[in-house]
Amino acid sequence: MDNDLPLPEPSALADPTTWIIAGVIALLLVCSGFFSGSETALTAASRGKLRSMADKGDWGSRGAQRALDLKEDNERLIGGILLGNNLVNILATSLATALFTAILGEGGVALATLVMTALVLIFAEVLPKTYAINNAETAAARIARPIGLIIAIMAPVVAVVRVLVRGVLRLFGLRIEAGANMLSVQEEIIGALSIGHQEGSVEKEHRDRLLGALDLHERTVEEIMLHRSGIEMIDADAAPEQILSQALQSPHTRLPVFKDDQENIMGVVHAKDLLRVIDRLTRGEDAPGLAGFDIADVAMKPYFVPETTTLDDQMRQFLRRHTHFALVVDEYGALRGLITLEDILEEIVGEITDEFDVEDAQVLRPDGAGNYLIDGGMTIRDLNRAADWALPDEEANTVAGLVIHEAQTIPVPGQCFAFHGFRFEVAEREANRLTKLKIRRL
Repeated sequence: MDNDLPLPEPSALADPTTWIIAGVIALLLVCSGFFSGSETALTAASRGKLRSMADKGDWGSRGAQRALDLKEDNERLIGGILLGNNLVNILATSLATALFTAILGEGGVALATLVMTALVLIFAEVLPKTYAINNAETAAARIARPIGLIIAIMAPVVAVVRVLVRGVLRLFGLRIEAGANMLSVQEEIIGALSIGHQEGSVEKEHRDRLLGALDLHERTVEEIMLHRSGIEMIDADAAPEQILSQALQSPHTRLPVFKDDQENIMGVVHAKDLLRVIDRLTRGEDAPGLAGFDIADVAMKPYFVPETTTLDDQMRQFLRRHTHFALVVDEYGALRGLITLEDILEEIVGEITDEFDVEDAQVLRPDGAGNYLIDGGMTIRDLNRAADWALPDEEANTVAGLVIHEAQTIPVPGQCFAFHGFRFEVAEREANRLTKLKIRRL
């Protein structure tokens, strides 16, 4: 019975050249696997982890440093690896085709294609890349030296390829800068924290604190300041007894002092300084008493900051000036509010309270319909933190401001709106202020 498959030539199998070519093909497959694994290891390796390995000073530190140096120019790195990988793959396939053709005749071309596809896929792609992706930093440190040598040898060819690639891309209006990172370090950290929280490896509190610290340079004092309507002030013309009583009853340590008009801030009084002066005026037989009290002798010079100052810059200013308290003004010099170092720290660690603070923190609990009743003056950032939501805060700082911005009017109690995937209902309104809102996710 005839057989459709060609039979191998006995003389071809007995020829030593056949086995030499087979050995060369096997060696080329190993080289292909090395290039594939190197590409995956060096692209997947974290720069932060490699830097940590390089700083340890152990056996892998030099390899980690070489890997970091290679990652400085990703275009050159990938170009060199792909060039080497394609060379060995094409050469191995060509040799396999010639070998199978010599053994099986014309039918060897199809068989060579099938065999080489399977061998390259398993042993030169999937196997080395699977190892490299699970041991990225270790593999990158180990192969950095030989890959660096290979890239240096292929540098002239890679340079020509880069010029050709950039020339083609420019035809489509795209320009590529060498060494340009697609993501900044901050974006990488934010993305890693978000993924870690979704996977359960990073607690919500830890994520919020780290993200809060990273956001300080993008947020301004205007966003977190205490509005002027909520500032407790001392009238410089008030009686000494009234000033003392107000300072003792206030939960705040520092109080602004105004003269004639609340826009005219003449200083800031610290409770300790006030008590020292009162003690000096009232203790002893020759003490003049409260009649000799002058608030101007106690008040410190006020510290004003523009509302556009970033929280990062303002925190540095607080630390440099050894103060914790600043009054916020707009571009015309009008008082807008006040900010303290504690306000900035709360953006990182959350609400900070002590035994003298007024309990005003809202506990978010939904009702039977899933609605959250919140204060209209609650900041969007605080709401997002408390409820783990993602309402946008680019156009407004408070939830009431967001509703007014989206509605393009000041709504009345009972009005409902739906935007950003949430339902907003105005529960209470005082004058032009939305004091209470009901919110639930749609």
